[in-house]
Amino acid sequence: MTDAFVINYINKKLEESTDENFIRYTFYELRVKNNLSEKDLERFFKINKDYFENKEYKVYFTGAKFQYKNANMTVQPNELMIAIKEKE
Repeated sequence: MTDAFVINYINKKLEESTDENFIRYTFYELRVKNNLSEKDLERFFKINKDYFENKEYKVYFTGAKFQYKNANMTVQPNELMIAIKEKE
């Protein structure tokens, strides 16, 4: 897996998202569909976390609790990462 793959994936995810303020990565899409290893995921999430935090998103991983649209939520076991940008 290359850094270019990760950046292209982020751009694709943002383009396809119905809500650009809520980005979700699932176990299925990353581990099954894209066949990323644990080592690949570490690099993938480091780049994603840096990217989204630089764009003023808050980043959460499996099991983390967060608020979105006045609702208390938890990143579910089938979700590996969620990035949220609160509207101002």
